[in-house]
Amino acid sequence: MSAKEHNRPLAGFFMYRGRFAPSPSGPLHFGSLIAALGSYLDARSRNGEWLLRMDDLDPPREVPGAADDILRTLEAFGLQWDGTVMYQSHRQAAYQAALGQLQQEKRVFPCGCTRRETGPVYPGTCRNGLPAGREQRSVRLRVTDEAIAFTDRLQGDISISLVTLSGDFVIRRADDLFAYHLACAVDDHAQGITDVVRGADLLDASCNQIWLQQQLHYLVPRYLHLPVAVNTRGDKLSKKTQAPALNAAHAAQTLVAALEFLGQQTDSCMGTAQVEEILAAATLSWDPARIPAATQILV
Repeated sequence: MSAKEHNRPLAGFFMYRGRFAPSPSGPLHFGSLIAALGSYLDARSRNGEWLLRMDDLDPPREVPGAADDILRTLEAFGLQWDGTVMYQSHRQAAYQAALGQLQQEKRVFPCGCTRRETGPVYPGTCRNGLPAGREQRSVRLRVTDEAIAFTDRLQGDISISLVTLSGDFVIRRADDLFAYHLACAVDDHAQGITDVVRGADLLDASCNQIWLQQQLHYLVPRYLHLPVAVNTRGDKLSKKTQAPALNAAHAAQTLVAALEFLGQQTDSCMGTAQVEEILAAATLSWDPARIPAATQILV
């Protein structure tokens, strides 16, 4: 399958289906809300479904109680999802089946290298077999020099070579956990996701995931990468940079601020309205063309 084939029509999909996939490594913050709100409004404005997936794939990074706190926060902000929540921790058999398919088709290979040895771009050390004295630590997916080319709905035409971005990348880690890229590709396929709306900080990750989708013979969703909120130091708002948790007591005002960040229409009455009223109005007026195309915006 060529790198350009993922732009073909999404045959087999009957409607728009989006998703929000937070990691339970801490509470939601303003940056999280931007991603959640953008994906929610894009789905609802097209009478589509909005699914919720908990990316609880990495137990060492999880904070006890964070998953339930995320659900409560989304409900407090009026962001009601469709169906049941998918938990990646319950999906190990699906990931193993995908890995087995890739192994059968010889698209992966065992690697004995550490991240410290390889750096951010894998040099291909174990590509043709484990060197003498090496034992397998992880499993990597082979890449080629063919560029991943796609049209992002906001960022425009994207063309990135995985050879220079990451090289052959890990899909099963040295600690036997499945890597994020594999889990994300498998779950988006399983949930029938047609559109992925998320932060531009994941633009490179989308290229890895598109390659995986192609290797697994999946249809590839459309992508829209939203601008990322950064602080005065230029750091992305995140749990790591100690971004403050969302306060449900100020849900209406915070929703309005997120809408303004996304370039959407607001009015002075919104800050005192109910969250359901704000979301209903925002759904009717949602216009992706108004979203700033910058990949980062200071807040």
